[in-house]
Amino acid sequence: MLLTQSLDTNLSLLRRKTGNSSDLTVCRIRAGGIPCALLSCEGMCSTELAGELVFAPLHALCSGFPDGASLLQYLSEQRALAPDTALLSDTDELLLRLHAGFLIVLCDGADHALACGLQGYAARGISEPSGELNIYGAKEGFTEPIRTNLSLIRRRLRSPLLTFEMHQAGTVSRTDLCMVFLRDRVPDDLLSAIRKKLESLPLETVFSSGYVRPFLEESDSQLVHSIGTTERPDIFCAKLLEGRVGILIDGTPFALVIPQLFCETFQTLDDYNYPPAYATLLRWIKYGAAVMALLLPAAYLAAALHHPALLHETLLRLLTESEQNVPFSLAAELLGVLFMFEIVREAGLRLPKSVGGAVGMIGGLLIGDAAVQSGILSTPVLTVAALSATAGFVIPEHHAALTVLRPVLILAAAAAGIPGIAPVCIMLLFHICGTEVFGYPVSAPLAPLLPHHLHDIFARIGFRRLSQGNFRISEIRSAAQKHDPES
Repeated sequence: MLLTQSLDTNLSLLRRKTGNSSDLTVCRIRAGGIPCALLSCEGMCSTELAGELVFAPLHALCSGFPDGASLLQYLSEQRALAPDTALLSDTDELLLRLHAGFLIVLCDGADHALACGLQGYAARGISEPSGELNIYGAKEGFTEPIRTNLSLIRRRLRSPLLTFEMHQAGTVSRTDLCMVFLRDRVPDDLLSAIRKKLESLPLETVFSSGYVRPFLEESDSQLVHSIGTTERPDIFCAKLLEGRVGILIDGTPFALVIPQLFCETFQTLDDYNYPPAYATLLRWIKYGAAVMALLLPAAYLAAALHHPALLHETLLRLLTESEQNVPFSLAAELLGVLFMFEIVREAGLRLPKSVGGAVGMIGGLLIGDAAVQSGILSTPVLTVAALSATAGFVIPEHHAALTVLRPVLILAAAAAGIPGIAPVCIMLLFHICGTEVFGYPVSAPLAPLLPHHLHDIFARIGFRRLSQGNFRISEIRSAAQKHDPES
C-alpha cells in the first residue's frame, strides 16, 4: 500500500498497520512552516542522534517550501541528516525500516517519507567468545548486531574484493542475513547455489544459525556437519581467504562457514601460533582423544565379554572381581554411566554460571563415588566412562555425534565384540566420505586425495612452507569431479 499526500491519513494508516502498537512513537513538529511527523520504535532509535541530526536541523529550517514533497526532497538532497537515508513510498518497506531502528520523517503534502538510519538499540559489547577460547588469538568475537560483525570483518580484510551481500529470511521476523565472500576466490556456482537456498528458506522466523544450517546442508541425518560455525572474526576471515562463503545472521554471534571439512574440526587458531613440533603433537593428541571418546567404552566391553585373551591376567582378574557384586550387566553399566554423565553435563550448562561448573564437577564426583560405594557400579566402568567423556571435551564440535554413536557401538560390542564394532566403524567411515555440501566432500583432502595439501592434516609445518601452497576450496570440487565426472 502506498502513502498519500495527507499527513493525518498516513499516520492513521501506519497506526492501523501496526495495530496501534505501544512502542510506536510519533512526534509532530513544524519544519519550514509545514506540518511534519517523526516516527520511531521505542528503544530502537538513538535519541541523541535523532536530536542532533534530525530535530535540530528541522527546527532551524526557514519558511519558503511550497509543500511537503519539496521539503523532503531538500532534506534528502541538501541536508545530510544521517549517513543512511532513503525516500520511501511503500508502507511495507517503510514499516520494515521503522522496525529496524530507522527514524521516519513524514510531511504533509508528500506521498513519500524519508527514512534515516539512526539505530541505537541496546546490544552486548564485543567480548571474547566463550566457546572458542585461544591463548594467543584476538580477544574479541562476534556479537548480536550484524552491523557490528560486518565492521569486525572489514577491519581485518580491507580488500575492495571483500563483498557483503544482504538478504532477508523469515516471513514474520524479516531477519537480516549477510553473505560474505571475496569475489576473486569463490566459485560462481557455489555463490549461486547458496543464494538460491537463502531466497527459498521456508521459515517464519530466524533466531539463530541453527534455523538456517539444516536448509543449507544436504541432509538432516548427517552425523558430521558440512557447514561450520564460528564466533571468531579471525577464523571467519581465514576461511574467506580460502574461497569459502560466510553467512552472518542478525541476532546471533554464530556465523556460518560454507563448506567445512572434517579435518578442520581438529584444528584451532593456536595451532598456528605454537612452534610446528608442539602444534603437531597437540593435533595428534586430538586425534587420539577422538578415537578414545568414540571407541574406549565399546572396546572395553568387547574385551571383557568376548575377547578376554586380549587382557593381561592381572587386569582380567581385577575386572572380574569388580563385576562380581554389581547387579547389572556390563553393557547396562556403561550405558547407565554415560547417561548419568550427560545429565550432569546438561545440568551444568543450564544452571547459572556461578553454580553450573560446581554442580557439574561436584555432582559427578558425588554420584559416581556413591554408586561405586553402594555396589551399583564398578570402578573400572566408571573410569572408562569418565575417560571417554573427558576425551570428548577435547573436540566439542563432535559432541553430538559422539553422544549418539557411543551407545550404538556399546550395543554392537555387547552383541558380537570386535566383529560387531568393525561394521559400525566402516559404516561411519563411509558416511563421512559420502557427506558433502554443494558438491564439496567434507572428507577432503583425504578423499578425494589432494597430496599437496596433506601437510596441514598430519602435521603443522612452518609458515614459510605453508605459504608456498595456499589452499583454495575450489581445488576440492575440481578433484571430486575428476573422481566422479557426473558430480
